[in-house]
Amino acid sequence: MSDETPVIVVTVAAPVDAVWDALRDKEKIRHWHGWEYEGLDAEIDLIFFTGYTEDTGDSESRTLEIHGGDRFVVEPVEGGSRITLTRAPHGDDPDWDAYYDDITEGWITFVQQLRFALERHPGEPRRTLFYSGTGDRSTGPAEQLGITAAVGSEYEADLVGERATGRVWFRSDNQVGLTVDQWGDGLLVLSHVGAGEKKPNGAAMAVLTFYGLDDAALAGTDKRWSDWWSPRYPSTE
Repeated sequence: MSDETPVIVVTVAAPVDAVWDALRDKEKIRHWHGWEYEGLDAEIDLIFFTGYTEDTGDSESRTLEIHGGDRFVVEPVEGGSRITLTRAPHGDDPDWDAYYDDITEGWITFVQQLRFALERHPGEPRRTLFYSGTGDRSTGPAEQLGITAAVGSEYEADLVGERATGRVWFRSDNQVGLTVDQWGDGLLVLSHVGAGEKKPNGAAMAVLTFYGLDDAALAGTDKRWSDWWSPRYPSTE
């Protein structure tokens, strides 16, 4: 990514009030932000409810500036709402700015998870698994799993020992998202950043989102993915 301030734009097939509610209701934020882990609630409190400003105004649009300076604008468009997320400018702290691109990639994932939650599973809780790592692989997990279809296209693939079907939900420079029929109409987001000056070994990430999955099935899926992931992307930075 360049030093320019990134802007992420996503159209959601839901009204502005529903999108705004998903940004301001703590329980609903848990339906799409990040993934399940012990510190998720504290992370949501820090990002969305500490040092924030919001403007609902008299217009149909809504504006939210969250902790750290990232700014959401939600406005009506034909067929739903447009979310425009403008990242905070680069700061004066080199240690913090080292994570700037990672945070931008995270927001791309999370806004697409927000879109998915509102369009496909409004109000439903989820189960998630998360994997990340580095390594000397020149290709990302999507390529290794044979995911090459275009956005909106149907796919069929072997997802780590499980035959899966669905559609390609989104693509960005470094990410691809897939709906997965076999996960209760779930979502898989795969990310890969190639080796470069900031990341000599590159980086890879996966977020798996499930609906209606019990603990035993989740544990079995976690075992398969961990066994597949660890030798390919064995370390984290």
